[in-house]
Amino acid sequence: MKAKLCGMKTLAAARAAEEAGATFIGFIFWPKSHRYIAPNDAAKIAKELHHVKTVGVFVDEEIERVNAIAADVGLDYVQLHGHEDVAYANQIERPIIKAYRYSKTFDARDAAAYPAKYILLDSGTAKLPGGTGQRFAWREAAQAVDAVPELKARLLIAGGVAEDNVAEIEQTFHPFGVDVSGSLETDGEKSIEKIQSFMKAVAAVNESTREGAAS
Repeated sequence: MKAKLCGMKTLAAARAAEEAGATFIGFIFWPKSHRYIAPNDAAKIAKELHHVKTVGVFVDEEIERVNAIAADVGLDYVQLHGHEDVAYANQIERPIIKAYRYSKTFDARDAAAYPAKYILLDSGTAKLPGGTGQRFAWREAAQAVDAVPELKARLLIAGGVAEDNVAEIEQTFHPFGVDVSGSLETDGEKSIEKIQSFMKAVAAVNESTREGAAS
């Protein structure tokens, strides 16, 4: 299980995520989010990192602006968290992570057909497309995903992810990875200690999975 630690606003937090073993870190470029970071500030952070992959999160943003920010910051991935269709995606100049808000109308086959490297399942509302910190119907969603193997292999799970439930997520979905933000914060800011503790929990799940596969 890989980990994407999102909502980074400081170099200290981004470095802690990288050093703790995160595969991705995320910058929020949606201005309405309290985790918003200016592209110039994200670029300064990104230049100080070594191997962690950087993701820029956008919500129904102009295509030209997405591509410009991706180039200026040096993003490895663009995460689309709004209503972006396939025609929109085909104009994005970076590999895509496409977010879907899980509901009973979620169509796993449609998600699998979207031209994205990874598909992220999240909770959300009309006013807040993600970052709610609330989990969705995991077992129901897992049943939908299990029927589409090509989706399962590229799946990221978000929404209420925390160190005390990553083992449950692994058992329920066996996903490619998890996406976490709110549970890493104290008073709205990323906590170095919580980042380190979360990544230890992920490492423990991965070790348990390897031991299970070997037995």
